[in-house]
Amino acid sequence: MTNPLLSDWRSEFALPPFDAIEDDAFAPAFDVALAEARANIARIGGQGAAPSFANTIAALELAEQRLDRVMGVFHNLAAADSTPAREALQRELAPKLAAFSSEVTMNKALFERIETLWQSRETLDLDAEEDRVLTLYRRMFIRAGAALDGAARDRMAAIRERLAVLSTAFSQNLLADERGWTMPLADADLEGLPDFVIASARAAAEERGQEGHVLTLSRALVVPFLQFSPRRDLREAAYAAWVARGANGGATDNRAIAAEILALRQERAQLLGYASFADYKLEPEMAKTPAAVRDLLMRVWAPARQKAVQDADVLTAMMHEDGINGDLEAWDWRYYSEKRRLAEHDLDEGVIKPYLTLEAMIGAAFDCATRLFGLEFRPLSVPLYHPDAQAWEVTRKGVHVAVFIGDYFARASKRSGAWCSSFRSQRKLGGAVRPIAVNVCNFAKPAAGQAALLSWDDARTLFHEFGHALHVMLSDVTFGMISGTAVARDFVELPSQLFEHWLEVPQVLDRHARHAITSDPMPADLRDRLLAARTYDQGFATVEYIASALVDLAFHEGPAPADPMAAQAGVLADLDMPHAIRMRHATPHFAHVFSGDGYSSGYYSYMWSEVMDADAFEAFEEAGDPFDPATAQKLERHILSAGGSQEPDALYLAFRGKMPGVEPLLKGRGLL
Repeated sequence: MTNPLLSDWRSEFALPPFDAIEDDAFAPAFDVALAEARANIARIGGQGAAPSFANTIAALELAEQRLDRVMGVFHNLAAADSTPAREALQRELAPKLAAFSSEVTMNKALFERIETLWQSRETLDLDAEEDRVLTLYRRMFIRAGAALDGAARDRMAAIRERLAVLSTAFSQNLLADERGWTMPLADADLEGLPDFVIASARAAAEERGQEGHVLTLSRALVVPFLQFSPRRDLREAAYAAWVARGANGGATDNRAIAAEILALRQERAQLLGYASFADYKLEPEMAKTPAAVRDLLMRVWAPARQKAVQDADVLTAMMHEDGINGDLEAWDWRYYSEKRRLAEHDLDEGVIKPYLTLEAMIGAAFDCATRLFGLEFRPLSVPLYHPDAQAWEVTRKGVHVAVFIGDYFARASKRSGAWCSSFRSQRKLGGAVRPIAVNVCNFAKPAAGQAALLSWDDARTLFHEFGHALHVMLSDVTFGMISGTAVARDFVELPSQLFEHWLEVPQVLDRHARHAITSDPMPADLRDRLLAARTYDQGFATVEYIASALVDLAFHEGPAPADPMAAQAGVLADLDMPHAIRMRHATPHFAHVFSGDGYSSGYYSYMWSEVMDADAFEAFEEAGDPFDPATAQKLERHILSAGGSQEPDALYLAFRGKMPGVEPLLKGRGLL
């Protein structure tokens, strides 16, 4: 039979034939795709013709098309709907794909051709995008070790292969710990919990084939439990399990893996002549240096910590009033903070959530995209990889723009968190290709026949990930290498965090925040209280985030720590971390940093981008309209459609005319 991963995809919009793809199709498809890519690379590097942009750079852009297609399907499915077969293949593929990447980017013949082109680029009559792509290829090859020789070259290839194995193991261990823990909840344990938490716990039990109610380590379930359960003993047990992910001993323990990853990263940087991995990693980013990152984080840390300490005093007093003596603990913070929010802002999560249904918030995100960029969304009835996933065709003035897939509910086969990815990226080279973007979240799934209710943070997450999707879908470049979100790590969060601002536009809530049962709009006074409290508890949120970012930076800024857990403790002690707040992602489950190199030395990037997103939304406020057409057009032209076609500071300057300071960020977080 023809392998569906290798055949032409004749479905509407050339979507992957999900209903025909079995797990046993992936391994042979990878074998064929890798062989084809190797042959193409060998042909490019070994050709007798003198190097030209067309026969080298453009050819490289198209050399791995089939492999990219197979990987796009496999990696998305392995993350969003894992199976034992997919996990086994991930482990098998990780070193193979890393070895292939090394073969390409350390290929001497290819590098010589690229270097020849780069040295003579002034005479090549390249347009701006071609010059940018050539420069990025040269940088990519050099940073991969193409200029190394002998033992250093061999060692670099071995390091990259080993890192791929370790990051895969880290991810799979974390997923195993997350899906392997449940806590049954007896009827008495449900006391004080809102109906939506009880319903989520019942749905979690049903998914696992259990009776009654269970607590899981899905953030969408464990966080509301910590907010509302009056049972301090149960909160402590749940919190302990949540923060112990990846550090439970045995086969799924990630602590030794993290130590080895850090040591290999340091060695990799030193082979390339850098003092530290942070110096290596940050060189192509907007921040450029570890010192610049630390400066930003510490400028925000001081006011954030001061606010958090003040809040801790208030929450401690509330706890003592309940007759509980001693210190406020991490498993107490959310519970007393929720009670304080109700007292000070008259905001009850159980009252808010019925107005924030998943369907309504998807509609709100789509409506904002329509009003800003003229996009229209048409539901598609097509086979997808999981029954929970939904798809829409995205058009503008009747012209196809993209396919958007939303996969919103938590399940045991899905890794935690929320992310945006793509099954196919936009490009024009070799024929116009339009993207297939996917947003994956972990919202609590409702019982059959009931609406899915989101928290305010859930709704913000949905808007955040859709901002990434807009970056993917509105991309308008020639070369896939710079398409969509292929930008500096500390720039990639700008579109996502900027789009969050539209959730807070009153007219958006007035139009879309409607009660799940009555369809009544959210009352104006509730809306106003909700928006007035948007900076509530930002001391806590900022402290837990910056602590994680500073630990990440410290891990990579100097010699790799032999004991990352001790190094983590040292950083937190130096910061005088408030007792009742833990870092958002402790080392054994810090997937951003250890499930790949993406955010290593780069977890700070959310805050770096926030400096820009706060300033960028002010452009709309200065125009007097959150949907100002001229400002939206500039945003699309210079940011969303431009991909990585220029350095990020040049793109931002083209949009805004100036670089921002930190004040809008502090104002937005209520820390001034």
